[in-house]
Formats: sequence, C-alpha cells, structure tokens
Amino acid sequence: MATHAAHAAPDADSRAMGRAVELAARGLGSTSPNPVVGCVITDAAGTIVGEGWHRRAGGPHAEVHALRAAGDAARGATAYVTLEPCNHTGRTGPCAQALVDAGIARVVYAVPDPNPQASGGAATLRDAGVATRAGLLRAEAEAGNAAWLTSVRLGRPYVLWKYAATLDGRVAAADGTSRWISSAESRADVHRLRAEADAVVVGSGTLRADDPHLAVRGVEGAVQPLRVVLDTHATVRPGARVLDGAAPTLIAVSEDADTRHLDGVDLVRLPYDRDGSGGKGGLAVGTLLDELHRRGVRSVLLEGGPTLAGAFVAAGAVDRVVGYLAPVLLGAGPAVLADAGIGTLTEALRLRITGTARIGTDIRITAVPAAASVPTATKET
Repeated sequence: MATHAAHAAPDADSRAMGRAVELAARGLGSTSPNPVVGCVITDAAGTIVGEGWHRRAGGPHAEVHALRAAGDAARGATAYVTLEPCNHTGRTGPCAQALVDAGIARVVYAVPDPNPQASGGAATLRDAGVATRAGLLRAEAEAGNAAWLTSVRLGRPYVLWKYAATLDGRVAAADGTSRWISSAESRADVHRLRAEADAVVVGSGTLRADDPHLAVRGVEGAVQPLRVVLDTHATVRPGARVLDGAAPTLIAVSEDADTRHLDGVDLVRLPYDRDGSGGKGGLAVGTLLDELHRRGVRSVLLEGGPTLAGAFVAAGAVDRVVGYLAPVLLGAGPAVLADAGIGTLTEALRLRITGTARIGTDIRITAVPAAASVPTATKET
C-alpha cells in the first residue's frame, strides 16, 4: 500500500481532488437533506478510470457512481472523495465498505464527516488495510459543501443573502422604482443561485412592491426551490405570482394573522421577535430557520429587501453575501441594509471578500463573515 501511495505525486493528488470538487458542485440544489459529494478514481498511473457525484437524495452516492464507472479498474486504484466516505446504512449502503469490496487500495478525502451517524468511514477503511489521507483541498471542499456542513454543525440552514444595488448603495429610487438596477446578465446569474438553493426567502414588502415569481428560469434540469414569504399579517392575496404552481410555496405568518383567504396555501405560524422594549418586532428569524431545517431545507437564498436582510443580520444568520453593484447613482432611496442591531462601528459585521467578477455591466462581489474559519489539512495515515 505504501508503494501504491507513493506513485501519486502531491500535484496529481490535488488535480484529482480538484476534479472531485468540481463534480460535487453538480449536485447543488438537488441533494438535500444530503451533502453534495464528488468522487474520482485513478489507477496506479494516475489516469482517471471513474467519476461520480451524488445526484439526488436517496440515490447512489458519489463513490458508487464512480465505482460503477471504473468497474474492474477500481482494484488497486486510488479514490478521491470530497467528504469522508459514509459508514452507515440509510437509504443506501455504506460507501466505505463499497470501496473496500471493490479493491480500492487508497482513499484520499477532503473533509471529515461531522455527522456522528455516518462518520467512521476512514477507520473502516484503515481496518481493512486501505491507506487513507485526510484534508486535501479541505477549504475548497468545505466551501462547496457549506450548506450541508452548516446544517450539521449549527442545526439550521445555510443562508446566502443576495442583493442588487447602485454604486452608492441604493436598492431603489426615492419613488420606490427598482426595475432594473442590475443588468440582464446579473439577473440571469441570480437564477443560477436559486437553482443551487433549497429555498428562496422574501418579505411582504418585496411581495407588495414587485409581485415576484421566485421560481428558477433558464437553468436546465433545475429543481425548483421552496418559495418562502415572511408575511406577518397575511397580506398576500390569491392571484399573487408566488402562489402559482411553478414551484412549492410556504407563507410564514404571525400566530394571530387572519388567513381565511388563504385556504389551501401551505402556512406556518411563527412567534414575533420581541424588541428591546417588549413590543412586537418582525417574525422570529430563528424559528423560521428551525422550521425550514425541519422540512429538509439546507440552503436558503435570501432575496428580501433591506428590512428582512437587517433582521437576518441581527439574528447572526447570514453566512455569505453576494452583491451585484451596478454603475448607477441615485443619491436617495432605500439603502441595501436597514436596521441590523448595529449601533457603533465596533459592532459592524466585517466581511472577507472571497470573489469578484464582472457580470454584464455590473460587478459581483462575494464575501463571508470575516470570523469564518479556514480549516487546516491533516496528514496521511
């Protein structure tokens, strides 16, 4: 086994794992409540003989797809997996044992499985004489699987807040008009984000102003996300676009809202988030996220306006920000973010920019909270 492991140079290992990370991303939006996982199998010469990714919950895992593609070439080969192979039997069998049975000689995985029900795959592999290495490209694999990892570690869905704004930080003009601040290319890119999410969330203000549809368009094979509207007083009316049959919809209302006009609509009643003086605030963000998590939602795309965004920031429930900045100046109108419970500069939510890109005429900036940790790799065993 040691001889076999020595055949793969570190750069070859990284290339194979990088390909596995790419494959894993193909499952975004269709695997919840399971993780996205990619797997690449190479022979002793480093040639790829099998590839796979987890395509849907309940279906074969990435390792099984890759082993089927490799066939007999899997014997004596190396498997590169973005997540530690599972060690339990659920709707599918344990992948660690499948790798052993196929004769895989070495397994390189990026992220240890934090789920106690499925972890232990690496120990099973080692006990069977399979060489293992953990932590290769862990940061990249963690980023690609952030939604599922967040759900396991924090018990709530991962939240990506998306907004489009002018260069001076306005999301609408003084008269409320906002269509269109961003370019057509940016709007198409948002549909990609929707396709990768399990749920899209807006507030009643956005519902009244824009009558949004919130379904995915223009993304082939996309699984439609759950459309969620936080509508405290149940102001949504029959005929709203979000209530059509293009995608499932959930309306979150207060415990005392009159919903008689919403017969047949999927509703959830949430408590108020009390303000500092004991008065009623908006609906409790944490309770909403608990309910979505219970429904199997692992990733949320927050598309709401400034008030809802402020509530999520105040609740500490924004894990990633994607801002589309248009080369437009307004000078007045609502700002990107309303009250987020930040009273002084020292309390500011500071972000770390992880990517910038030109999208049409706009600039897309991606950032995460600066406090987010970057995991370190571990050595081969």
